[in-house]
Amino acid sequence: MKQLTGLDLSFLMTETDHTYGHVNGLSVYERPSADFDPFAAVRERLAIMVGHLEPLRRKVVTVPFDLDRPYWVEDADFDLDYHVRHLGLAPPGAADQLAEQVARIVGRKLDRRRPLWEAYVIEGLADGRWALLQKTHHATIDGASGVIMLKMFSDESREARWGFEARDWVGEDPPSSTQMLQTAVRNIVLNPLRAARLSLNIVRDVAEAAGVNSVSSLALQARNALGAIGRRSDPDSGPGVSLPLTPAPATPWNKSVSPHRRFAMRSTSLENLKRLKEATGGTLNDVVMAICAGALREYLIEHDALPDAALRAMVPVSIRTGHEADPWTNRVSAIVADLPTNCANPLERVALCRQAMNVAKRQFDLMPADSLGQAVDYASPVVAASALRLVSRLKLADRVNMPVNVVISNVPGPRQALYFAGAKLDAYIPVSTISDGVGLNITVHSYGDRMDFGLISDRDLVPDLWHLADLHIAEIERLFEATGAEWAVPQPPPPMRKGGDGVEPVGPSSQAVTDRIAADRTVTRRRSVQPAETKNPVAKKAVAKKAVANKAVANKAVDKHAT
Repeated sequence: MKQLTGLDLSFLMTETDHTYGHVNGLSVYERPSADFDPFAAVRERLAIMVGHLEPLRRKVVTVPFDLDRPYWVEDADFDLDYHVRHLGLAPPGAADQLAEQVARIVGRKLDRRRPLWEAYVIEGLADGRWALLQKTHHATIDGASGVIMLKMFSDESREARWGFEARDWVGEDPPSSTQMLQTAVRNIVLNPLRAARLSLNIVRDVAEAAGVNSVSSLALQARNALGAIGRRSDPDSGPGVSLPLTPAPATPWNKSVSPHRRFAMRSTSLENLKRLKEATGGTLNDVVMAICAGALREYLIEHDALPDAALRAMVPVSIRTGHEADPWTNRVSAIVADLPTNCANPLERVALCRQAMNVAKRQFDLMPADSLGQAVDYASPVVAASALRLVSRLKLADRVNMPVNVVISNVPGPRQALYFAGAKLDAYIPVSTISDGVGLNITVHSYGDRMDFGLISDRDLVPDLWHLADLHIAEIERLFEATGAEWAVPQPPPPMRKGGDGVEPVGPSSQAVTDRIAADRTVTRRRSVQPAETKNPVAKKAVAKKAVANKAVANKAVDKHAT
């Protein structure tokens, strides 16, 4: 038996009838042979993994009256057949059909009477491949520990022998209500002392992060720390560090969410994004943020809803050191960064994203994330849960603007190819979660030589989510045109979508998107300041040559898709 941390508990408390705390991953595999049975293989492997992976076999037991944080106990009534499920897509098995199934599955809460995970083997994909959707509560794992589980579940080659053997384990009888109440009372008595000690640590950490030398007087140390933070925010002393205390501008998806979800996905080459990183002088994450900013800007323009101010993104950050004694708990924090949707120039957007991320990282350095994460341990679960239920019941997200507009997460995955029982993993697509007031989440996951964008939203707030996913790929083309960089590989065509009855339109026609890109290119070339290209005839000729080459690559990809 082990008690949940305050951060783990927070992901349980945020759940309501229409907001969920689980995160998900969609793995798409090739079929190694005609007689390969993916469901039998997945069930067999998970049956073995239960003995090795604690998150697969533990369930939540709450303390009476929510007086203290719940506990994890090993499930004595574990039922593998409940957790591993099998379904198939109707013909033709298009990408939007798969996404629709995913949206419906993740739009249901996990049963807290059982271990908080489910696995769905999905067959019937149009190209003969099969998919595995793994649905796991965020109280159990975070993104980084999810990557650890993926590696444990996989093989390093097609012929490799999986290294895990069946291991016996014994379930636990949950503690009695009397035992839990006695423990809760003891923790309540101890919490004030522990909380005071933590407060001193936070003051010390903030002071050190602000560059204040250690002094003997705690009061002086705290006063100097606050003064240093204020000076860091003074515009006369360099780039400021300001906390997001004001509401973010309103967008169509910043409202209360319904229980229903919509999911869309697109992929691109990781090498192409690295070319853009080199061409812009930013980091890979700067480029990803700029791609999201450009796509959201385009979407809001089309819906006549672009705010004058920049949007604001919450970016989850892993605080794992790699030396944690318990990898199966949350070690995650977040930073908040401006998203330059109010900038028309794609190159300037990359620069602004880089600047915003640098400011956000300085904020993060000033805030002792580890100590603040521990602070959640001392909050009263009953008070916190009541407050969250009140926010949901009053629909406050429809009355006031949230501090952030969108969640954008970039999770680095394995670079080497992974296999499952001889089946090669072709793609790993993230499927995250949304909440009241922030009805759109964009999660990006790298694997091998590809980068996958997984977008999830409320079904009604962003009905044309596939179009928004397409706009992310269109923004990559804008950046190549603006930088003059050469494509590493052609952009793959969009996945096949069923269309017709029962499938929502995916937005404006591809010609409309192409026309918008062409207009943006004109604005970019007119506004960008690039003396080496405008004044140097040799450089100008080289850029023109690159543009011709890029156009030929794009045409080749379109021709391939048409055939």
